[in-house]
Parts: sequence; C-alpha cells; structure tokens
Amino acid sequence: MGKKVLIITYYWPPSGGIGVLRCLKFAKYLTSFGWEPIIFTAENAHYPSFDYTNVSDIPADLTVLTCPIIEPYGIYKMLTFQSPKANVNNVFNVKPSKLNWMHNFAVWVRSNFFIPDARALWIKPAYKYLSHWLDNNKVDAIISNGPPHSNTRIATLLKKKYNIPWLADFQDPWTQVDYYQLLRLTPWADRYHHKLEQEAFLYADKLTVVSKAWAKSLEEIGAKNVDVLYWGFDPADYVALDKKLDDKFTLTYFGIMGYDRNPIHLFKAIATLMAEIPSFREDFCLQLIGQIDYSIWEEINKAGVMSCVLNVGSLSREGTLQKAQGSRALLLILNQQTNAEGRIPGKSFEYMALRRPILFIGNKNAEIAKIIASVPGNPVCDYEDYEKIKLSLSILYDNYKNNQDSEMSLSFSDEWSVVNQTKKLAGLLSEMTV
Repeated sequence: MGKKVLIITYYWPPSGGIGVLRCLKFAKYLTSFGWEPIIFTAENAHYPSFDYTNVSDIPADLTVLTCPIIEPYGIYKMLTFQSPKANVNNVFNVKPSKLNWMHNFAVWVRSNFFIPDARALWIKPAYKYLSHWLDNNKVDAIISNGPPHSNTRIATLLKKKYNIPWLADFQDPWTQVDYYQLLRLTPWADRYHHKLEQEAFLYADKLTVVSKAWAKSLEEIGAKNVDVLYWGFDPADYVALDKKLDDKFTLTYFGIMGYDRNPIHLFKAIATLMAEIPSFREDFCLQLIGQIDYSIWEEINKAGVMSCVLNVGSLSREGTLQKAQGSRALLLILNQQTNAEGRIPGKSFEYMALRRPILFIGNKNAEIAKIIASVPGNPVCDYEDYEKIKLSLSILYDNYKNNQDSEMSLSFSDEWSVVNQTKKLAGLLSEMTV
C-alpha cells in the first residue's frame, strides 16, 4: 500500500443525499492511485436522510474512525414543536410551511452560538480524539470536507499542531455560500466566521472546490493554491440500471427543490400546454423525487397542474437513479442566488451519465449551463424566459411523440467520471507530499 491520507468528513453512510458521495467515492477509488484512505467521521450523526445502499461502496478493508457527536437538533425540534423522531432538513432550503417566530429564533440561536455550523460542538472532542490517534499513527496527508465547516476547523487545528500536509475540500464556499446571508448573524458572529475562514486559507496547503467560478471567488478573498475537483459520476452506478423508458412523457427532478429553485414559469408553461394540446394532459408527468419546499407546492397549485405532478418523496440512491433512467427527460434547476454562476449541483453529472435529455432552468451564464448546452438536444432556459421554457418543453414532447427522444451522446464522459476526479485528487496529494 502507498501513502496514507486521513479524510475528515461528517457525511458518511448510512447518510443519504448527495453530500455523502464526495468522500465515499474518493475513498472507493483512492487506492487505485497509490493512496490508502482512512476515514474519520461522526458517530450517531443526525443526518437529514438515510440511505443504507451507500454502504456497498465502502471498501472492505477501509479503516473508519468515529467519535461521538453532540448536535443541537433536540433543542431545535423542541423550539419548533417537531417530533423528537422527525428528520431535520436544511431550513434555509426546504421548509414544510412558512416559518413562525420560533423557527426564526431557533435559526438565530444556531447561527450565533454554533459557529461555524450546527456541528460546532464536535470540534473539540474530534480534535482531542484525532490528536491522540495521530500521536500513535502516521499519515502523509489530511483531507477535510466541508460543509459542515466544523470539519475544516478540526483540520485547521490539526495542521497547526502537527503540520501535516492538508487539503481543504469545499463542496460549498464558507462565507460566500448562498445561505450565509440568511443566518441572521450578529456583527461579532460574522467577524468570527471570516476569522476562521481566513485562518483555514492561511494554513491549508491546497484548497479544492467544485467549480472554476467558485475557485476564482475564493481566490478573491484570500485563498491560495485553489484547484477544481468536480463532483463527477461513478460509472459503476449505472451498469445495472434497466434502460426501459416510461410509457408517459415523464420529466423528472431529483434532489432538494428549495424555495430558491422554484420554477414558476415552468409550471405556467405546463398549464398552457395542457390547455393547448389535448394529449399533453394525458401523456405528461412531472416526477419529483426528494425534499420539496412548501412554496413549490403553492405555485403548482396556483398554476393548476397538480394533477400531472407525481410526488415520489425520498428514495434510495439506487431507486432514484432507476426512476431517472426511465424518464423521457430530466429537469435541472439552478438556485436563484448571487453566487449561482459557480454552483454545479452534484446531480448534474449524474444526469449526464443517464444520457437523457436535460431541460436546464437557471442562469444561462452559469458554468453548468455551458456544460449542459455543449450537448446537442439539451435546452438551456433562463428562469424568467417563459416562452423559451414552453418551447423547449414542447419540443421535448414532440420528440417523445415521434419516438425521437433516444439516448443522448456523452462524448466527454471520462472527463466527468469520479474515477478521473479521484485521480486528480491523488495527484494533488502527491504534489503536497513530495
């Protein structure tokens, strides 16, 4: 076995969602490129969702270290009158209803007393655990994965103590992340966030992020040695999928659909096509898989298209990919936020791996919009461009009726493969440890 790398991650199986896949896939493939991963994660973490099928990707000989975590979600659920057994979603993205003053107060407490995030109480015990472990075990490098940026803080403290080469991986930025403006921070808390962020920039030997635009933004606020590691997709996840297409014209979205991904003009376009084309009403199905904000349901009701919407809810990753594979087209929506040009949803590359037509709605200048548009047959529409959205949906429907919605080409699949991204990661680690 080659060099050893300690990976600090909060999300780990049985966690569900997209965030867990980042370190899970790195751990799966790093050994192919000369690095032995060692995982450090939270014991009994309160994940928003669970997916036990992810366990199958964990290498049999992988060392996994765990440390108990204390999370404030019991207090949060008490303040917001939720069941103790209820899952806690990201209230900045998905809400079951309008937030009352108790929700807002709970957010204020979380924002100002748990810095950098709700896992802040894990920093000291994790640092103590890893300090003891590193006193007795040698690693050649450390990777931290954030958010949560409590992971980043743990790695900062370890770097200061042991000076082990450290790569800080950012799935999302820290103070530049879209929901940062919603944290209701006091001036002191805001300054403290920036202080911790700058300290991470100072001590990290390498920083990676998921898009070129976000890499540039981080450099503008002081980060150095920034590189891009895209999300990518794992080819092994698609081999066993049934390629049979749905009988209906199914447009599928999977993942979180938060308030800032509310495709109002899509719902209006669906309503118009239902009125203009008699067969569309019978053929069309908007299939939603995952957590959906209450505001989306309000707009669906307002547009009068609830009859053609199928709310599947949360599925396992395997089940989600199978549903999407059978779809006639896939829906990709970008957040309506100031930093959206750099946001590349993790599902983007999974969509492309499924080789189905993709209807993109969002900022047409965004990095992911240009990637999607590079494949013929993928319509790219601005949020407010009702006519383009309607026309694009109509064309996709015509292709479906004429049996022309065949599998899309994916000539650049190797570039977006998580195997290739892990190879790049291994190269960055080797550069740091020469």
